[in-house]
Amino acid sequence: MPRIPAIPNFRIKNMQIGLFSVGLEEYWHQFEGLHNRLLQYHQYIRQRLEEIHGGVLDLGLVDTADKAFEAGKKLRTGDADIIFLYVPTYALSSTVLPVIRQHRAPVIILNLTPGEAIGYQSFNQLGDRVQMTGEWLAHCGACPVPEIANVFKRTGVRFHQVTGMLQEESCWNEIAAWVEAARVAHTMNNNRLGAMGHYYSGMLDIYSDLTLQYKYFGGHIELLEVDELSALRREVTPQQADERIQEFQAAFDMQPDCDPAEIRKAAVTSVALDMLTAQYKLGSLAYYYKGTGIPENKDTISSIIVGNSLLTARGIPVAGEYEIKNAQAMKIMDSFGCGGSFTEYYAVDYKDDVVLMGHDGPGHIGIAEGKIKVKPLRVYHGKVGKGLSVEMSVKHGPVTLLSVVENDRNELFLLVAEGESVAGPILEIGNTNSRYRFSCGAKAFMERWNSHGPAHHCAAGTGHIYHKLEKLAHILQMEIIKVC
Repeated sequence: MPRIPAIPNFRIKNMQIGLFSVGLEEYWHQFEGLHNRLLQYHQYIRQRLEEIHGGVLDLGLVDTADKAFEAGKKLRTGDADIIFLYVPTYALSSTVLPVIRQHRAPVIILNLTPGEAIGYQSFNQLGDRVQMTGEWLAHCGACPVPEIANVFKRTGVRFHQVTGMLQEESCWNEIAAWVEAARVAHTMNNNRLGAMGHYYSGMLDIYSDLTLQYKYFGGHIELLEVDELSALRREVTPQQADERIQEFQAAFDMQPDCDPAEIRKAAVTSVALDMLTAQYKLGSLAYYYKGTGIPENKDTISSIIVGNSLLTARGIPVAGEYEIKNAQAMKIMDSFGCGGSFTEYYAVDYKDDVVLMGHDGPGHIGIAEGKIKVKPLRVYHGKVGKGLSVEMSVKHGPVTLLSVVENDRNELFLLVAEGESVAGPILEIGNTNSRYRFSCGAKAFMERWNSHGPAHHCAAGTGHIYHKLEKLAHILQMEIIKVC
């Protein structure tokens, strides 16, 4: 990936994982070694979690009501984003509930046995029934899970389960996916989304209730004026513009018909965008402005695409046409590390059974197939404009499409499709442009996707990540629908 100019890194507070195990204090004096054995299992889980994510708030093994209340206080002050409850042996639900009853984070019950089976022959040869019972208790973590689940259901505690063996890698892959989904939810909850300009009159599908965005994602939405960006452009020095032009040359394949004057305008706007991003500590941006009436603003908005592509590559995704819902989708995809490029239907190739999708405006350098081309344009999708635009395809291979959809019940939900970005001819018109193939076929994909009423934009990212998006939806308490 080409070198991309750095901008200030606004670090948010790290996500915190809560962890505790449960047991029954009455057992420890009866069954020698059981307590230490369960502590070793707990320590193994902590070490594995720390390998996935460093911030683990370890509450230890909770085996009495008093310890449960104490652990609950620590958990609340620790502000955990997700809680892992390891159940290594029988425990009372009355010991579990006080720990998490007043916490809003989802709970993942780890129903993980120490091995694939009890050694029946050696177990039965122990002879001493006390020893046999102690050995059984070291393997009976599954026993209290129905009791705990019942109490969680009846008291409104959100929970999910990972079931299997302590060292089973498929279980740890699932745990890692839960941690990653919690991290993305944490990112969204702390994200600052800039909304610059206004909606494009006519596209009713992209309008959104901003308070509804807060309800599901949290974060902050900063309403910005294009005038602010225009004012910042005046502060850009010739040296800064020259340096940014060099960075353009390194990051993009600048086509020979690009007007040097337009390249300089784009460089000035790109530097000003960095200033705006720094001023408001933005983590994403949605924008649209007609650019009429004030020539300076027209120059600003017509020279914004290349700089926005650099922002998108730095983890600050930019959505055009003031598509706030899609800025959220792009931020989600980028936070999962798979890009999130602004896209919509272009055309259908029934001969090759692919859907052509892309958009004018920013592209994501990190998920491009080859080097992104920068071309001059005089029109954008029929809307009058000028300046430079980017032409790219998403890397060939598995892809996921994500749309944040607002329904007629004042709710948001996630709409997902998994497919493949495939090689083949594209429309070389200076826009992002990819060929997507779906397992259900182009016709079925479009009918299924459209039937759920999304806006016409979505975010395209590399890899198949529905299993992670599903966990994120559970954490955010959103419905999620997969069409293929």
